[in-house]
Amino acid sequence: MKSVHPILGQTATGASDLSDRSREIFKRLVETYISTGEPVGSRNLSRILPMSLSPASIRNVMSDLELAGLIYSPHTSAGRLPTETGLRFFVDSMLEIGDVSADERKHIEAQMRAAASGHTFETALSEASSLLSGLSRGAGVVVTTKANAPLKHVEFVRLEPERALVILVNEDGSVENRILGLPKGLPSSALIEAANYLNAHIRGRTLAELRTELESSQSEIEKELDELTAKLVRMGLAETVGTTGERQLIVRGQANLLEDLHAAEDLERVRLLFSDLESKTDVIDLLSRAEKGEGVRIFIGSENKLFSLSGSSLIAAPFRDTAQKIVGVVGIIGPTRLNYSRIVPMVDYTAQVVSRLLSKE
Repeated sequence: MKSVHPILGQTATGASDLSDRSREIFKRLVETYISTGEPVGSRNLSRILPMSLSPASIRNVMSDLELAGLIYSPHTSAGRLPTETGLRFFVDSMLEIGDVSADERKHIEAQMRAAASGHTFETALSEASSLLSGLSRGAGVVVTTKANAPLKHVEFVRLEPERALVILVNEDGSVENRILGLPKGLPSSALIEAANYLNAHIRGRTLAELRTELESSQSEIEKELDELTAKLVRMGLAETVGTTGERQLIVRGQANLLEDLHAAEDLERVRLLFSDLESKTDVIDLLSRAEKGEGVRIFIGSENKLFSLSGSSLIAAPFRDTAQKIVGVVGIIGPTRLNYSRIVPMVDYTAQVVSRLLSKE
């Protein structure tokens, strides 16, 4: 039996392997763990189950769930906790996604519009990260590519006979500078001519889009420009696209990860997670995996190498530009007992708002 989650866009299998009673006990155990962070015992479950079962009967079912690898006992006499396999089974097969309330939608949209108005788009992304952090007990994260920003103006400024400064002004108001090598013997007039030619073809395109368009019209460039100026145009596009394509990571709310710690092992887990977050390349690589599919992606604990020691979870969703091309990811990183039913729709809706803001750029 398979079921496709309407938001997650993932396929859950094995949902029919448990009896209705086992499913209900397992579901209540996971929900209680997510709420409290504590091991859940049979007596506690007997009070919250919708069916009348003795603690002894519940313990028998829990024993079967433990044999199935869905739960485990952290101590000999303690209650049970879901394993990472159990959490994945719960997320894929049993998670009941909530909804973003009207007030929460208004709050998210208002905050994002305020951050985007009169500021750079990076400011808006930083606000998205802070918003998600505030809506969870985790850290808000955003990753995007600088080259995704639509361009407004390009200018070349000669620094030395064979070096120039390329000034890129994006439509969101942000400015990036790059150093460019110049062809030997290039006259200053060629810098002005090349800039004028590029500015005539920008029209809100990203560097990558502009490069693709001009590469397909080499003959037109050579007809309109002299050889050295045409070479400058090609070099400028090739080198600036190569240097502005790096990924940038924004993390907000790491302090949230220090709240609600239950034991020394929790503190160690957070210490390891902080260490993970310092490795920006690995975090960016993981977030980039969320760009390769529709809907929200959830990564739990050792399912990915990055969080294998800290036992953390990532909930992430992609956002798109005006051409509906995925250009980045927003998400939440936190403990495996994140409130998935609440955070999944929050992340999904925030990604939608970011996409709408990008479409208006």
